[in-house]
Amino acid sequence: MIGVDEHVWRHTRRGDKYVTVIIDLTPIRDRTGSSRLLAMIEGRSKRAFTTWLAERPKRWREALEVLAMDGFTAFKTATTEELPDAVTVMDPFHVVCLAGDAVDRCGRRVQQDLHGHPGRASDPLYRATRTLHSGADLLTDRQHQRLAPLFGVDDHVQVEATCGIDQRMIAASREPDRTKGRQLMTALIESASHGIPTALTEPISLGQILKKRAPDVLAYFERPGNSSGPTEAKNGRLEHLRGSALRFRNLINYMATSLLKTGGFRPRLHPASRRAVLDSALASAPVQGVGGQVDHMERVRHRHILVCEESLGVLPWV
Repeated sequence: MIGVDEHVWRHTRRGDKYVTVIIDLTPIRDRTGSSRLLAMIEGRSKRAFTTWLAERPKRWREALEVLAMDGFTAFKTATTEELPDAVTVMDPFHVVCLAGDAVDRCGRRVQQDLHGHPGRASDPLYRATRTLHSGADLLTDRQHQRLAPLFGVDDHVQVEATCGIDQRMIAASREPDRTKGRQLMTALIESASHGIPTALTEPISLGQILKKRAPDVLAYFERPGNSSGPTEAKNGRLEHLRGSALRFRNLINYMATSLLKTGGFRPRLHPASRRAVLDSALASAPVQGVGGQVDHMERVRHRHILVCEESLGVLPWV
């Protein structure tokens, strides 16, 4: 099982600032250890991820069962083309985020239509922004008192309807019974896919996304523990690394440092024996570039392949 996510490795006005990170989530699912970074791919696109998957050995791809990801369509399309038998999982965190974004967009639209300007501190909708994202079972008495007059007027009925979909999604995701949670989410997807008034543009768009990604959303309830949460956690560690070393300008150096900091080079056997095998494998790798110079990009790429093959037991020393 692996997780895939995008990551901003530098903040510059020019050049590609995105990379795709691949995380090994198998130890998390099997409860045998922590997740680790397998590879970092330059770019954030379907082509980049498809190329990386196509370069993996056939045995490695056949052993891959689950891919956890967010709602980025490029990752889903690449997985469908290169790994048709693998199951893609979109966990509740990203699903609820989609509903939360719909609530925000609806609130901004209604605010602009009613007052002709963005939200201000004195506007009821703006003051209730954070409260609208809280689960209904977690609201305090003060928050209930704030929402009562907000939803008591017809001007905010669109926000109330969109917020209702968000609350149903939160309830389905928090349901401890997986079977019941799947039933609640299925009913929500069905109701959000048709029969919504045309004025509610945000719920209509959300329903289209949920209907398109319904198998990925419901796969979470069928496969407990297959979440992209550890992927986001590793991405957070990379964010901390980038914040601690803002002078990174070379992507190769950033890749190597990221692998060291997030477990990509962590030894699984005795360090000395594993180092000898890796050195032997790297010595046979094609690392000669133009004019006989060492091609560091090729060396790092080959190291990525070795680490990925090791993660699923393809290499003989695992």
